[in-house]
Amino acid sequence: MTALEQVPSKEVGERLRVARESANLKQADAASTIGVARTTLVAIEQGERRVRMGELQKLAQLYGTSVNALLRREAVHVDLVPRFRKLDGAHESAVDEAVDLLASLVKAEVELENLLGIQRVRSYPPERPLLPGDVRAQAEQDAAELRQRLGLGSAPLTDIVTLLELELGVRIYVRRFDGRISGLFAYDDALGACMLLNANHPRERRTQSAAHETGHFVSTRNRPEVLHIGEAENSREERYANAFARALLTPARAVMQKFQEVTAGSDRVTRRHIIVLAHFFGVSREAIVRRLEELDLVKAGTWDWFEANGSISDDQARQVLGDVPGADSQKAEADRPTTLRLNMLAGEAARRGLLSEGQLARLLRLDRVEVRELLMGQELEGNEGDGVIKRTN
Repeated sequence: MTALEQVPSKEVGERLRVARESANLKQADAASTIGVARTTLVAIEQGERRVRMGELQKLAQLYGTSVNALLRREAVHVDLVPRFRKLDGAHESAVDEAVDLLASLVKAEVELENLLGIQRVRSYPPERPLLPGDVRAQAEQDAAELRQRLGLGSAPLTDIVTLLELELGVRIYVRRFDGRISGLFAYDDALGACMLLNANHPRERRTQSAAHETGHFVSTRNRPEVLHIGEAENSREERYANAFARALLTPARAVMQKFQEVTAGSDRVTRRHIIVLAHFFGVSREAIVRRLEELDLVKAGTWDWFEANGSISDDQARQVLGDVPGADSQKAEADRPTTLRLNMLAGEAARRGLLSEGQLARLLRLDRVEVRELLMGQELEGNEGDGVIKRTN
């Protein structure tokens, strides 16, 4: 059902009448604009004849308003802030600003869904409350279960943002905010699971943050989460989330197998080995070494030894991998609605004439240049298949 079909004809007609009168226009002027008789316009304003979308777009332009304003239902209520303020230290301005950003992006996406008549499909894994005993063992099992559910097997997880968004239905966003915060997670029965990742951080850290927040989503989804840089594992929930992230991104069997392949013929672990393994699994070099330590594939303290002996530099990684890593395009475009689904929703709303460039900019907290570039990308994508392939339903 489209946004136009969701609003009763009588209500749409009344809004059109008010908009026309506010613009000081006569019924005859409006009727001429959409190519109908004045009596037809009267019928539209009285709700006796449903206005067509093309007519609505022309009338909105004539009246100096937007289709969105004419069809807008009651404002979307997104109230995530009180949930986070129950957390220790959550009154810090940096956290408040990040929470406000997450809430505004969730609200924008829900408004676009309502406007386009789209209902978000969720495919959430069952919640796995923490059990007595070693939470790390439970995290390994739960992460393996999620991988199996998603059909990942032991393959590297190359794009966790798209996976969470399109496979599970999580509302996830990548934007720049205070560098002391890695990510946020909140769950609401009506809105669903919501995540915000910090685009100021390298891709590997964002991936780690997303996996960490996914651990909270699986185990304690009704508790809001703010992930700070260097946060200590001072609770069972944090130990679980960290272990879940490691198991999700670097599954034990895959790591052991790849470790044997990479180090075959060598009696010691070198920087080259670490660089190749980190690149293969898409995690940081520290993360892969810590995982090797955890699986007893290298001695405990191996990462500390590397750090004390010159570390493993980006230049060394480039020497080993050449140009393979490439640019972090998601970081470069971090102030845009970088997730695929939100981009498509915004582009479709613009294509239908439901929202103007300025309205999208305000809704998505972008500037007009960024919105214009987003829409240009949508137009190029659409032009490739215009008039060639159509949906069958």
